[in-house]
Amino acid sequence: MPANSAEPARTVEVVLVKGGRTKIRYPAELLGDDGVRISVRAPWAGDAARDFGFVRFESGDVFTEHYWRDRWYSVKEVRDARGVLKGWYCDVTRPAELSGTRLVVEDLDLDLWRSADGTDVRRLDEDEFALSGLPARDPAAAAAAVAALDELEALAHDDAFEALLG
Repeated sequence: MPANSAEPARTVEVVLVKGGRTKIRYPAELLGDDGVRISVRAPWAGDAARDFGFVRFESGDVFTEHYWRDRWYSVKEVRDARGVLKGWYCDVTRPAELSGTRLVVEDLDLDLWRSADGTDVRRLDEDEFALSGLPARDPAAAAAAVAALDELEALAHDDAFEALLG
């Protein structure tokens, strides 16, 4: 975050890579970078609304996203256009890399959802992960990914989850 609030906000390009290909890229406002955690804010970057059944992402939603250089996940706080918290969508990823104004994150298919009230915590896309070939291709990365999902799930059932983002 700029030291002087009169300075313009810095924009970064978030690049989400999956299976060696760019899945999506979008501009985001850099909120902070402490050398370990990078935080950005961006509107929903999808072309259309996406309904998961347990949450719907749509135009007007705002994502405050937290990426780590030393952790195998990212956590995205999701709020609707009025600012009402929907919950947190967590991606299991390789550690983030910020180079200049480009934040690159490799998605490893595993995800976790935590509702705003913390009562709905669900692991997602374990079938996609199994089909990705990562466990056979890179067993160490696959083990790190599964451990990250386990850690996220444990945090999501605890009050420590929100402290992770503070």
